[in-house]
Amino acid sequence: MNTRPRLTRSIPFWVLVAGSLASSAAGAVVLIDKLGTMETALTAGTATGVEVYVGQVWAILGAILIGVGVTGLLLAFALGALRAFAMPREQLAPATETFADEIETDAPDESATTEQPVLDGAAR
Repeated sequence: MNTRPRLTRSIPFWVLVAGSLASSAAGAVVLIDKLGTMETALTAGTATGVEVYVGQVWAILGAILIGVGVTGLLLAFALGALRAFAMPREQLAPATETFADEIETDAPDESATTEQPVLDGAAR
């Protein structure tokens, strides 16, 4: 019996997908907001150092968040693809049998045999 849950029922998988989507969305909001603010201020000629230089850092942070989100989504897709190729545990190894069971089943019934001399290699 396979003890691992299906990937669609795996909570860590969905946390990865949701976190990646949230990171991408937050990064896009930050990036678009800061680039829009910088463009408006530079076009109007009223840009200050805070809007230009600090806005660039925030825009870079937004781009990094988008990149992290995309990387997480790619990892989730790769995990799904690898999980599709994984074999269940039943197919990996046959049912285990103990060596003691083989000895018991292979041993002849002593009551059904007649006593015969034992020939060893030295006597030949």
